[in-house]
Amino acid sequence: MTVAYIVNTYPRASHSFIRREILALERQGLTVHRIAMRSDRGSLVDPQDFDEDTKTEHVLEGSKMAFLRSALGWLATHPRQSLSALWTALRFGSKGKAGGAGTGGRLRHLAYLLEAAHVARRCTALGATHLHAHFGTNSATVALLAHRLGAAGYSFTVHGPEEFDAPRAFSFPQKMHEARFTVAVSSFGRSQLLRWSAIADWPRIAVVHCGVDTTRFDPPAPMPEGGPHLVAIGRLSEQKGFPLLIETMAMACTRLPDLRLTICGDGDLRGLVDSEIARHGLTDRITITGWISEAGIRAAIAASHALILPSLAEGLPMVVMEAMACGRPIIATAIAGIPELVTPDTGWLVPAGDPAALAEAIQTLADTPRATLMMMGSAARTRVFARHNIDTEAAKLAALFSRYRGA
Repeated sequence: MTVAYIVNTYPRASHSFIRREILALERQGLTVHRIAMRSDRGSLVDPQDFDEDTKTEHVLEGSKMAFLRSALGWLATHPRQSLSALWTALRFGSKGKAGGAGTGGRLRHLAYLLEAAHVARRCTALGATHLHAHFGTNSATVALLAHRLGAAGYSFTVHGPEEFDAPRAFSFPQKMHEARFTVAVSSFGRSQLLRWSAIADWPRIAVVHCGVDTTRFDPPAPMPEGGPHLVAIGRLSEQKGFPLLIETMAMACTRLPDLRLTICGDGDLRGLVDSEIARHGLTDRITITGWISEAGIRAAIAASHALILPSLAEGLPMVVMEAMACGRPIIATAIAGIPELVTPDTGWLVPAGDPAALAEAIQTLADTPRATLMMMGSAARTRVFARHNIDTEAAKLAALFSRYRGA
């Protein structure tokens, strides 16, 4: 079976879960063509991402004239489908006027129509029997329009939290209705998709977890001495709650003189986070590494006593899975799909947006014997290996591709 993966920007440092899924599908025997509108290669650090970059067809990075000839030529030779797709693009774009934050309006949707026409041409030429998009926003729009323009049927994976902010503006009901099936990465995510879809479409909404490659995780390293030493991983963006984490550290450090935090990641809020660290006098307690490779992430986790996740909005974070696979307990906010993964024997859940609760959890961690922390880490590793093995999850996705082929 030949599947075309449609992603807006790929590869990205924060989207390694897509790479792992594609590689696992290829191990299942599927042929996967990667089609992205653009790359984020300037932020890449992992050799595997650079390798993915060379395997990916980037629609908007070649000759603009060649792209326009491809798209307009396909539209001209498929007039009936083009009128249907044009009407849909304009209707989707008009929802921006009704408070559809992030939908981009009609002009942007006309651009999606051109992208979809080129994608339809390429998928037809490649013999793709199925299109799968990651994220329910513009990539799913392109997949739907490409299908309207003659490409094979499509599906898409919804991660959250951005998609959950404006599901109707992003035309989720129609996207799910026309898709062969829709994937959520958690039971929480599926529950949200049920809210925004027709009841008749519910049986075609499945849960397929993101996963970890269990072969890449060595037996857990011993807990480090001293500390506690925490690690936080992710984009420095509003939804991840890093400014709140700095406030938490300021509270916890008054009682824990050896407390340290390593932040692995970067993003738009880097300047703000740096200034908050300085304002609270925590420059000797908090280190920001920027983006680092997967091997670097595993090393940072191994050097910690626990992962801390202060997020205000999430889907089901890969960093939690990776820390659990490394045998480390978790301190996280009790939001979205996180309670499906983090249980009392594997970590501590606290209310979102509450730095005092996070600080109290850090104190509880500090008071917990190292032997108990190792037991919690072992339970975490067992749980994530059982629930989030990427080859197991990819097999579920491949089965859905096969089941709905031709639907």
